[in-house]
Amino acid sequence: MRKIVSLLLSFGMIFTLAACGQSAASEKQAEIEMETEASESVSTEEQEADVSTKTLVVYFSCTGTTELVAEYITEILGADSYQIVPENPYTEADLAYYTNGRADQEQDDPDARPAISGGVANMDAYDTIILGFPIWHGQAPRIISTFLESYDFSGKTIVPFCTSHSSGVGSSADNLQSLCAESVEWRDGKRFESGVSKESVQKWIEEIGIE
Repeated sequence: MRKIVSLLLSFGMIFTLAACGQSAASEKQAEIEMETEASESVSTEEQEADVSTKTLVVYFSCTGTTELVAEYITEILGADSYQIVPENPYTEADLAYYTNGRADQEQDDPDARPAISGGVANMDAYDTIILGFPIWHGQAPRIISTFLESYDFSGKTIVPFCTSHSSGVGSSADNLQSLCAESVEWRDGKRFESGVSKESVQKWIEEIGIE
């Protein structure tokens, strides 16, 4: 009889321990699942942050003046940048004013579209384009028209800026707007002189509210 009771007690202890083990295992599995869900949640948030509003600084520069401003903007915003490089580079003779050189001829021809070497492969990833160029004969170089007609900017924001000795960005930017879809939001542009400081550029960035 005592042996039977002992056996029954032993079986009871075994079942109790097994049940406790299963309970602990279930709790451990639940903890793992919760940690996995939390990790997936963080991963999703990080991915959403990665695809948040992106800005691309695009510029055309032959003498380095516009390039410097573009570099300031890129650093201030932590943005990506793209330089418009002509397929046929401009020489000093091409750029000489009032010599009937290449630049003079292009600016006299509204339909001129100088070819660009390379391009932006992931334009769809950007919501805001900050577009910089020098002023040639009161207007943006025709290669800027080539750039704007090469992509679909529908729904994007374009912020122009120019570099010049005196001409403002106003009319040059106005003339560029007709090359894009009506859904493009054009912000007021800014003219910068040669040698502008990074602080001045940063002040402009803060004023227009680009992040």
